[in-house]
Amino acid sequence: MHNGGTKEKSKYKRVLLKLSGEALAGGKNSGIDIETIKSIANDVQEVFSLGVQLALVIGGGNIFRGEVGKALGIERATGDYMGMLATVINAIAFQDALEKLGAPTRVMTAIEMRAVAEPYIRRRAMRHLEKGRIIILSAGTGNPFFTTDTAASLRAIEIGAEILMKATKVDGVYDKDPAKEKDAKKIEALSYLDIIKNNYRIMDLTAVSLCKDNNLPIQVFNLFEKGSFKKAIMGEKIGTKIHND
Repeated sequence: MHNGGTKEKSKYKRVLLKLSGEALAGGKNSGIDIETIKSIANDVQEVFSLGVQLALVIGGGNIFRGEVGKALGIERATGDYMGMLATVINAIAFQDALEKLGAPTRVMTAIEMRAVAEPYIRRRAMRHLEKGRIIILSAGTGNPFFTTDTAASLRAIEIGAEILMKATKVDGVYDKDPAKEKDAKKIEALSYLDIIKNNYRIMDLTAVSLCKDNNLPIQVFNLFEKGSFKKAIMGEKIGTKIHND
């Protein structure tokens, strides 16, 4: 259960954190970097100890991507299913890291595989959150042609999360590519329509449209800045906030 006695108060009660599969690879091109997973798990545990109900959606790009499969001549739908299975591997690895820190977790999957994880059932997921367990939601939406960003938006809305936290390698949305342009400026707040009109590649348009239609705010922040997840949860000005005008 949650740690008691903390005086710090989170701005949010229920949050969905979206992690890319690439984040788990650390500095490598692919695979799982255990030290990186441990570091992210520590940040997640720190937020959980504040009494926040946490759901996670993890991508699978560090193991397999549907687009890569397509380039290899694998049919798109088949490649997407392979990518969904990759997210389950990441979810189990992350569960292991969290449980070593004493955080109770449940992995739930949109593709049934009972020996490995529970099937995703919305009401059961919400019950786990109420019982003080971190839920790791894997296998995307269970359908090909939908990204894990769309899965994150969908699950966040389904479980009644107050915000979708999108963890990236940069500290927010910039008007230009900060890796290439020195005069790139960070944008602190955007509307969903700004994202769609300017084609900012934070999340795919299906994911953004889902958030827009259901008025779910998105916070984009740099996961690799120590303590940044906690700062975002506490409501500090960090990264970029996306919401309706």
